[in-house]
Amino acid sequence: MKLIKLTAISAAVLASTAALAADPVIVVDDNDAVVYEAEPVAVAYQAEPAYAYNADAGIVSNTAGAVVGGTKTFFQTAVNPASVSAEVGTLGYGANIAWAMNDKTELQAGWAGGDVADLFGGDFDANDINYDVDTDFSNPYLGVQYRPAANWFTMGAGIIVPDNDIDVRANAEGDGYYSIDGNKYYAGTATAEQLLEDDFGGQNVGNLEGSLEHRNKLAPYLTVGFRPNITNNFGVFGEVGAAYLGKVDADVRYTGEGGNTVAANQAARDAENDLEDKNWLEWMPIVKLGATYRF
Repeated sequence: MKLIKLTAISAAVLASTAALAADPVIVVDDNDAVVYEAEPVAVAYQAEPAYAYNADAGIVSNTAGAVVGGTKTFFQTAVNPASVSAEVGTLGYGANIAWAMNDKTELQAGWAGGDVADLFGGDFDANDINYDVDTDFSNPYLGVQYRPAANWFTMGAGIIVPDNDIDVRANAEGDGYYSIDGNKYYAGTATAEQLLEDDFGGQNVGNLEGSLEHRNKLAPYLTVGFRPNITNNFGVFGEVGAAYLGKVDADVRYTGEGGNTVAANQAARDAENDLEDKNWLEWMPIVKLGATYRF
């Protein structure tokens, strides 16, 4: 009978609180006192992960946690972008992919390129000579889009890796000559009479053609813009800003036959100096418009 009583009392005491489970329990029955060492109660806790991944939104709130959290989560993050966008602007025609870090910050990777010379007028002047321009742009970029107020207003920054082909061709003036440093160089069309009448001792040098290359292999950029959502999935955006492409290196040559070689070489060198002083698109204006699909 005593054993049954002790068992019932012990069970009641153990069930009353988990906090007392680790402490000794004293049970008194009549004049006998018995001390029992209670077994601790095992409680299972589910630890929260160091990162939170939303597969529908493509958002990782803690990137460092995602990287160390396992290959599966990192792979899911890489293949589940927050959005894809198509764009057109001064960098060219292209697209980008974005991954949202949180409700204010997105990482972007994109490319833009093509022939966009007409967006800059198709020509420019360098020290009294007009040049036609042909371009073939290739501008991959990496950047961050930040929404300081978590709304449609954005600020962007990043790096462009420019690989742009820029070809130029000098346009002769009305009588068929280039005026460089006060000298007249004819585009291979001057008559003997014109050459004799020229006060500067003009020469036939042929056509002047060449190329430009910006010195920066990595071009930093800054933008501001807007990115309103039209529906839950679709939105539009616009950005303005600039990228620093650096100073210009020019390479000019003369083409054609029958010209004065010495004068032609001098004209080409003088034209190169003028183009490098011009530094065309040293600061590349960025203007772009586009549409976005959010997953």
